[in-house]
Amino acid sequence: MVLGSANSPVEEESLCSTLIVEMKRMFGSDQRRIRHALGVLDFSERILDRTTADPLVVKAAAILHDIGIHEAEKKYGSAAGKYQQIEGPPIARGILQSAGMDAERMEHVCDIIADHHSAKSMDSEEFRVIWDADRLVNEFVETPEKSTKNFERLIPKVFKTSAGQELAHHQLACRRITRQS
Repeated sequence: MVLGSANSPVEEESLCSTLIVEMKRMFGSDQRRIRHALGVLDFSERILDRTTADPLVVKAAAILHDIGIHEAEKKYGSAAGKYQQIEGPPIARGILQSAGMDAERMEHVCDIIADHHSAKSMDSEEFRVIWDADRLVNEFVETPEKSTKNFERLIPKVFKTSAGQELAHHQLACRRITRQS
């Protein structure tokens, strides 16, 4: 079955399940990376509800956006974003082909993965959802101790969707409340 233009919830759920299984297999015992990918998927789904972005592309990109990190560490001795952007797309392409994703969507997912740390050449609505979801996880889930000072004024500069900006403001407010208690 080729996952093409029909975006049934069953197709999306099936693809997500397949990709999550494969992502977990690739990451092995690296629970930090698995949690990160699932966190990006969670925030992506929250943002997605308020956009016209293609859910299949967004969810696939969310699950696989860092899939090249282990290969980058192996080849370059570094998990730096620039290396993930090189190594991730070919790995993702193989996974997506095996999962039966259509070529156009597969290439869009791979383009997002190839630019998700730098935002140099990609600016689709799907990319903006992934960009914001990744930043939300990096900023608020993985570094809860991080200072909130001056961050509020950076939100409109850092986040590319209005939903992402609202979630960032909400997360910032929650962080402040937590620190006060």
